[in-house]
Amino acid sequence: MANVLDLRRRIRSVRNTRQITKAMKMVSAAKLRRAQERALTARPYAAMLTSVLQSLKRRADVYDPTTGDLRHPLLMTREEKNILLVVVSGDKGFAGAFNANIIKAATKFLNENGDKQIDVEALGRKGRDLFRRRFPAARYSDAQPQEDGQQEAVRRERHRSNPIEFVGESTVVLDKVRFDDVRALGEEIVARYTHEEIDAAYIVYNEFKSVIQQRIVVERVLPIIEPGRQEVTAAEEMTQEERRRTAEAAASAGVSLEAQQEADEEEKRFGTADVDYIYEQSPREIFNAILPRYITAQLYHAVIESVAAENAARMTAMDSATNNASEMIDSLTLTMNRVRQAAITKEIIEIVSGASALS
Repeated sequence: MANVLDLRRRIRSVRNTRQITKAMKMVSAAKLRRAQERALTARPYAAMLTSVLQSLKRRADVYDPTTGDLRHPLLMTREEKNILLVVVSGDKGFAGAFNANIIKAATKFLNENGDKQIDVEALGRKGRDLFRRRFPAARYSDAQPQEDGQQEAVRRERHRSNPIEFVGESTVVLDKVRFDDVRALGEEIVARYTHEEIDAAYIVYNEFKSVIQQRIVVERVLPIIEPGRQEVTAAEEMTQEERRRTAEAAASAGVSLEAQQEADEEEKRFGTADVDYIYEQSPREIFNAILPRYITAQLYHAVIESVAAENAARMTAMDSATNNASEMIDSLTLTMNRVRQAAITKEIIEIVSGASALS
């Protein structure tokens, strides 16, 4: 059994650790408040953009009257032979099972589509490091210029050596998400789908509705089947125990548990109202211009929700670590008191025995 000095040292060490985890919990709670507010304020824009697209779809000539084909390439569905999978993980650890659950969902998707060619693009250092080790990097070479001398964007030629390849990491910084960075990623994905380099695009992220309403989803963003309808192919909800722990951590940190904000009635009726709106340009031209922005809005929404979910997971993990440290301190203090009492009792017995021997 350890002596009193060793127990005191261990209690002091655990107490210092508890101070660190408590500080990390409060920092995560502060970041969660900002991320939650950012996610909530971004929802009206996405909802209104969807309503505008639904309104334009009713008035624009989406189908060619001659051939019956869809006019916009983002609406065309093809057999899914080449797939792009965007995985939104975290940059840091100490977030419980947050990164593990996302990587698990992405791995399950890859295993279920093993007969297809898949490109993996990671947002977040944890997912990037794992997929970079697991899959070979994609190799490109510059395409030759055209003979007619036209100045067009030169697209790189792909040399595939493996069914699943890592195409690199995005420039999106999760600590400070900028819409311009997400827009660049969205434009790249739209360009790849338009040039038929990929037949579908999926994103794996943690959907954040509120602090206690989260789920890991695999969502298809391309092709667009119906604007505003979420194409979720797989989802994993939070357990009741996880919700309880998250609610307790949020309550102790002063974080609101309110659900998502409801859209205005006018916003809800805009897309389906039987009103003949007058547009400055033709509805078809506006529809074709807004549709790529819809993809960017989906990606931005997924990234900021994943950031909020990561902070919520880290706050919960640090709250559990703080509580565990407190319980360990209590247990070690009890053990130290017992050892000290045993030592005092032993000394008293030795003194009494010595006095009895002298008398």
